[in-house]
Amino acid sequence: MKKTVLALSLLVGLSAAASSYAALPQTVRIGTDATYAPFSSKDAKGDFVGFDIDLGNEMCKRMEVKCTWVGSDFDALIPSLKAKKIDAIISSLSITEKRQQEIAFSEKLYAADSRLIAAKGSPIQPTIDSLKGKHVGVLQGSTQEGYANANWREKGVDVVAYQNQDLIYSDLAAGRLDAAFQDEVAASEGFLKQPAGKEYAFAGPSVKDKKYFGDGTGIGLRKDDTELKAAFDKAFNELRKDGTYDKLAKKYFDFNVYGD
Repeated sequence: MKKTVLALSLLVGLSAAASSYAALPQTVRIGTDATYAPFSSKDAKGDFVGFDIDLGNEMCKRMEVKCTWVGSDFDALIPSLKAKKIDAIISSLSITEKRQQEIAFSEKLYAADSRLIAAKGSPIQPTIDSLKGKHVGVLQGSTQEGYANANWREKGVDVVAYQNQDLIYSDLAAGRLDAAFQDEVAASEGFLKQPAGKEYAFAGPSVKDKKYFGDGTGIGLRKDDTELKAAFDKAFNELRKDGTYDKLAKKYFDFNVYGD
């Protein structure tokens, strides 16, 4: 009798574990802006690569679903999610109060500070006095665009929005911009440490404002997709606990990208 009870208990436990992802679709379409290295970009073969991609693939593996990555301009990601053209967003998407009015978020994936970059030796700082009359590039639809429009534009700063980050770096290098304002880690790893960014550096300290920059980045999801959100959260917590997160992060960063 005891053996029967034990066997039934084990069976129930295994069934519960297996059913935790049972209600999920077989394929999950994940939208990403592939111009934001080292988080999301494309390699020479046209394949999606980066920390966001690795995290997403690992979570989908644990969820036992197929990940299909869908490239998109950043500002089209949330509209595409709401229109059900994609099922999730993994693309350095900051968790802000404004975005939470439209969509749901997973637990935090990593920290997301914002910072200016400019030519080495430039006196530019993230202040009105320093930026007045200057041309500053931002990614269209980003938290940096929201902050710059609200705090700088009406005070004499020319805030120029671009559809993707590569265009910003291109215009910065061509002298059409005085500075670029973006995620600090993306700027460091995806530009400043690359050959194209050797003549550029951070300009001033990180810009802090919880209203615009939120509490790190997360996976964007539709509010009614509660089972998918729960599955992503479960898979993410598992890979954080078993050391997989740190292993993946070390491929791209030599610091604690998760933050506090």
